[in-house]
Amino acid sequence: MKHKILPISIVYINKDMLNQRIDNFMHSRFKNVPKSMIYRIIRTGKIRINKKRIKPHYKLKIGDILKIPPIKISCDLKHTFFPLNHAKNLLNSILYEDNYLLIINKPSGIAVHGGSGLSFGIIEYFRKLRPLDKFLELVHRIDRETSGVLILAKKRTSLISLHTQLREKKIKKEYIALVHGLWPIHIKKISEPLLKIRLKNKQKIVLIDQKGKPSETHFQIKKKFSSSTLLSIVPKTGRTHQIRVHTLHAGHPILFDKRYGKNSLDHNIKNNTGINRLLLHSSGIHFLHPQNGKKIYIKAPLDIDFQNYLNNMI
Repeated sequence: MKHKILPISIVYINKDMLNQRIDNFMHSRFKNVPKSMIYRIIRTGKIRINKKRIKPHYKLKIGDILKIPPIKISCDLKHTFFPLNHAKNLLNSILYEDNYLLIINKPSGIAVHGGSGLSFGIIEYFRKLRPLDKFLELVHRIDRETSGVLILAKKRTSLISLHTQLREKKIKKEYIALVHGLWPIHIKKISEPLLKIRLKNKQKIVLIDQKGKPSETHFQIKKKFSSSTLLSIVPKTGRTHQIRVHTLHAGHPILFDKRYGKNSLDHNIKNNTGINRLLLHSSGIHFLHPQNGKKIYIKAPLDIDFQNYLNNMI
């Protein structure tokens, strides 16, 4: 693998960089540098702002002078290959676009960003597809295995507005999931705290634990089949893997969930379609447009694999 070393650079923070966390700023600027390396050079004080050491959560201010040390980056073209079939599919997945937002129906199996051995995620693909868009950032994230609505901001003001709406719980997300078994009518809400831990193999997993963060998920039965239930789900909080862990806690894991599901149940069900993806889909999102304040509702249809699976169950 070939590498090159970038020289020391000085960055003068302007209004387009305002309020970005330094770790996120570095991730977006040096996409080929492992996150672990970025955190290490921040922790060890090699990155300085106004000649002072800072922590990863430091937010940039107008007038800050950022000094970045020499950084080694990968230049291996084999690992930065840009698959054209993925690009075409992503362009066809656009649900809404204006000068402020780009909203897509993310396919299952594609991460929202690169990292952990992946060169390209959704954000990297669209930065390649839209080189004239000077600003393009993820507003929120959904799991790699999950499909559905994903919002990208085309302006920093849009990102700040939507992040504020997320913090103030003004954004409503809707999901559809197919779970094992017949979901009990009385379970309409699960409020169990979630704790993220790292296993010995460095894999992150989320558990229900009283030391965890408050979490709340609402459930409504859409349709019952012989051995499974289609649910409409609204998470009131946005914790990592929240829906997947809460459905498992209820004793009804989502079909084909390799991390929180049950292989024995997946193997025992009838599967004529050959589908092997997590049957969880972000079906809709409500928010206020960051420019004019109008109420926006974006709906994402089920992909053909998920829909065909449901059709085969009827």
